[in-house]
Amino acid sequence: MLVLGIILLIVGFLTGISILWTIGIILVVIGLVLWVMGALGHAVGGRRHYW
Repeated sequence: MLVLGIILLIVGFLTGISILWTIGIILVVIGLVLWVMGALGHAVGGRRHYW
């Protein structure tokens, strides 16, 4: 999720397409939240670890 968000941020910035930039920001934020929750030991989506 983080990697896809970063890729969309880069592509959106280089091409000037604002919707890609917006979707990239949203995916990065969601990816960070899931990563932090998984790192703290909370079950994410029924799993103990989030990869």
